Amino acid sequence: MKIGLVSPYDYSFPGGVVNHIAHLAHHFIQSGHTVKIIAPCLRKGTSYFEEEVTSVGRPFPIPAYGSIARIPISPWLPAQVRHILKKEKFDIVHVHEPFSPMLSLSVVANSNSTMVGTFHACHPRSRSYWVGKLIMRKMLPRLHGKIAVSKPAMDYVSHYLPAEYQIIPNGIEIDRFSPEGKKREEFLDGKINILFVGRLEKRKGVDQLIQSCAELKNQFSNFRLIVAGPGTRLRPGYEAQVESLGLKDHVVFTDWVSSEDLPSYYRTADIFCSPALTGESFGIILLEAMASGKPIVASNLPGYASVVTHGQEGLLVPVKDAKALASALLTLIEDKSLREQFGIRGRITAEKYSWDKVSAQVMNLYNQLLNGSKN
Repeated sequence: MKIGLVSPYDYSFPGGVVNHIAHLAHHFIQSGHTVKIIAPCLRKGTSYFEEEVTSVGRPFPIPAYGSIARIPISPWLPAQVRHILKKEKFDIVHVHEPFSPMLSLSVVANSNSTMVGTFHACHPRSRSYWVGKLIMRKMLPRLHGKIAVSKPAMDYVSHYLPAEYQIIPNGIEIDRFSPEGKKREEFLDGKINILFVGRLEKRKGVDQLIQSCAELKNQFSNFRLIVAGPGTRLRPGYEAQVESLGLKDHVVFTDWVSSEDLPSYYRTADIFCSPALTGESFGIILLEAMASGKPIVASNLPGYASVVTHGQEGLLVPVKDAKALASALLTLIEDKSLREQFGIRGRITAEKYSWDKVSAQVMNLYNQLLNGSKN
């Protein structure tokens, strides 16, 4: 089978959608299929496994939903897309975020192959869907198969684009993210390590987490918050917040952490914490921590609640509630047995999301569609 996987975002900048596409490509290639990725790619030659990337357009950073979307903007892009599609003659074209400008949208408009679309996002509202829903609804039938990565993602897109969606989740590398392996020696000094992983964006709730650490310090002081992720223009403000709250000896900013080093940070943690405020359709970082055998404290967002059950793999707390967050952290700090129970259950849950299982579900949909069962 010849498969085209389309990313609307810069393939050289790792993120949830790019990682998803790279792992699908890897598993399909390992199964004997021919796969080509179509994506903007600022750093030519980028690959994460053995995949082949056809670079289309130059990506530009565009603010979107409290984050930055690196997408290509060019009047020549539709013509490039038509040329690639005509040349490659894919059996399946799988477009991620199908109505994201400009690349995904151009592929949906121009492909004559059997098409699958995966919808990843989940936000309180969408101006682009609201403005463009009439055109998008006309184009939606061009997608023969429609996937959402979670029920919250499905509810979000179906509000604007009603249709039949199949839920196929994101996957994780359960062998790489495991309890066994290297740890960060610099943090193994007897302190309780609380780990945050993610970009320093407002929607990730870092300021709430720092505030909760100030609350926590009043009752337990032998802890360390490790903030692992690429810095942004917000970092100086977070550092000032740490200073003003007297947390300088309790918070460490690591800057960017490589993919190779990331598992060692999870293994070093005693508790993994993600106090995101919005925009989480799933919980990949939660699953990575769970696969590493770590208990979770996270915001009670629908996307997070789709992978973590409160009281089973961790504790879910109200959004923007620093005191509740501190209380949940203290509960796990004081109860090592509970941490271990959550960690064991988390590993069992995470195994259900292995890329072997996820890619098999996607391939099963491809085969159904090619055999004529288009929905």
